[in-house]
Amino acid sequence: MPITTKDIARIANVSQSTVSRCLNNSPTISEETKKRVLQIAQQNGFQFNANARSLSTNKTHTIGVIFPRILLDYGFDINFKSWQDELMENLERLNLDVIVSLFENRFTKQNNIKKLITGRKVDGLIILQPELDRDTVAFLEKMNVPYVFCKYLPDIYKTEEVDFVYVNQFKGGYLASEHLLNLGHKNILCISANVGGDEFRLRTEGFKSAFTDHGLEFDDKMLFFGDTTFKSGYQVIKENEGVLKEITAIFAQNDLMALGVISALKDRGIDVPNDIAVVGYDNIEICEFFKPHLTTIHQPTKELAELTCGRLVALLNSKKSNVKQKTVIEPKLVIRESCGSQISRT
Repeated sequence: MPITTKDIARIANVSQSTVSRCLNNSPTISEETKKRVLQIAQQNGFQFNANARSLSTNKTHTIGVIFPRILLDYGFDINFKSWQDELMENLERLNLDVIVSLFENRFTKQNNIKKLITGRKVDGLIILQPELDRDTVAFLEKMNVPYVFCKYLPDIYKTEEVDFVYVNQFKGGYLASEHLLNLGHKNILCISANVGGDEFRLRTEGFKSAFTDHGLEFDDKMLFFGDTTFKSGYQVIKENEGVLKEITAIFAQNDLMALGVISALKDRGIDVPNDIAVVGYDNIEICEFFKPHLTTIHQPTKELAELTCGRLVALLNSKKSNVKQKTVIEPKLVIRESCGSQISRT
């Protein structure tokens, strides 16, 4: 027979109401008592009734994490997997459940944010959606549901006060370009991507800005576009072999495309980095699994996840409206083998 709160109360020699307060993390109970009651509950296999807690506290203790449709458009994305893992780890550490959803139902086109909120399935949202319409933001504000934008800098921040935690993508593009320029490279091919959000546009702007600061002008004929996948990086090289004789370096604006670039160069007998240097972006785990190990721009996903979850919890615990926080984190250059230490030809 399953253990009940009455059984826990008897074992712990406290009242049943005290057990209930301990299980609900009430501030009126001492930490010592909470610890003892929770230990007894865990040791005896007590299963807390989350539905009952929701009814009594009007809280679900569940967070919705909203991902963009781009995940479906280009298939499994290792980079997004790391973002999801970091966010879920932080939320689970805070003893919060997680519902992962796309912004829009791909079949009915129903707004899943509104669905989760009206269904009272979540207490708050972490939004990794590059574009969010004004109507949805107004809905969230009207329903007084805490939410934090993460990863993407939404366009709506320009006209509305919203919470976001974001990596400086302009700076990341600048760092990649500056590093190659400092190594002596001037003829650099850049591979961006036409996908939602401003990430890649800002990386391109940062990349070009470093040229300007070095008294150089970037040739837009050397700007190509993939779709963020390994295959597209490979295809850009395959379809533009003629320009390879004109360049000494390549900046691919995500690691999967960079690895595709290196593979295509190898297939054409071009050595990386001795013939052409390559720099990627994201610092995904597999960067160190391929030879040469990829020089890249590190996005601090762990730090972003911690700050995002911490900010959301602060909003959940706040009894009054807070001033919106805009948190921008700086990326870092990670130097490995693929960039070389000097150019091998002029």
